[in-house]
Amino acid sequence: MSIDLPARPVGHLLRDWRERRRLSQLELSNRAEISTRHLSFVETGRSRPSPEMILRLTEHLEVPLRERNQLLLAGGYAPAYPQHGLDAPQLAAVRAALRQVLTAHEPYPALVLNRYWEMLDANAAVGLLLTGVAEHLLAPPINVLRVSLHPDGLAPRIANLAQWRSHVLHQLWRRAGSTADVKLRELHDELLAYPGGIDPAPVARAPVSAVVPLRLRSVGDGELALFSLASHVQTAADVTVEELTIESFYPADDATAAALARAAES
Repeated sequence: MSIDLPARPVGHLLRDWRERRRLSQLELSNRAEISTRHLSFVETGRSRPSPEMILRLTEHLEVPLRERNQLLLAGGYAPAYPQHGLDAPQLAAVRAALRQVLTAHEPYPALVLNRYWEMLDANAAVGLLLTGVAEHLLAPPINVLRVSLHPDGLAPRIANLAQWRSHVLHQLWRRAGSTADVKLRELHDELLAYPGGIDPAPVARAPVSAVVPLRLRSVGDGELALFSLASHVQTAADVTVEELTIESFYPADDATAAALARAAES
């Protein structure tokens, strides 16, 4: 596993995370049960935090595991959380569980995604969503956000493109902010440059209560209306596992449910 060493002191990075979470030194020190004075010394570099202190603070700051490892490295310590590939033997049980979820969700589409919305696995029903997508967008790793909004991807088939595009960009911006991941911000800027318009109130205009649908034109079946649910492994202690998302699509109306059932039968 290759990890870039942070260029800034650990105290400065911890302060950045505290400010990103909009907490005062008093609020964080109370949560972590340390003195405000000690926290101030850590942030300014006057006191070197132990690895236990870094992990305690990052737990209360809800720092993702990947970034916790970076903070430990900045403090001069070894990473605490492993990062195995999804195909590694150590993740065999997780991999089997993911495959079981994907298969059980058919005839509806479901995908396993990493932190960057890159597709790691999918069930057979996902193929229906990828009809007409240009080959260059389907070269691994397939980024499903790029596929959905790119002019050579699904964008021409999305009936409510401005609404769906606004929803996707908002989700991407939120994750970029919560993780401070530069790669996610770059992806956001890339997708923002694609044509398609912006709906300032995508949820308010959703025709199905409480969800923003993906309204996808489909050859032979008119228009498919889908909404998605995202699932995560809540007990993750591995960077890869923590960053996994299962994106499960459901029909938003009876016509879509029938169309997906017919597609599975054929």
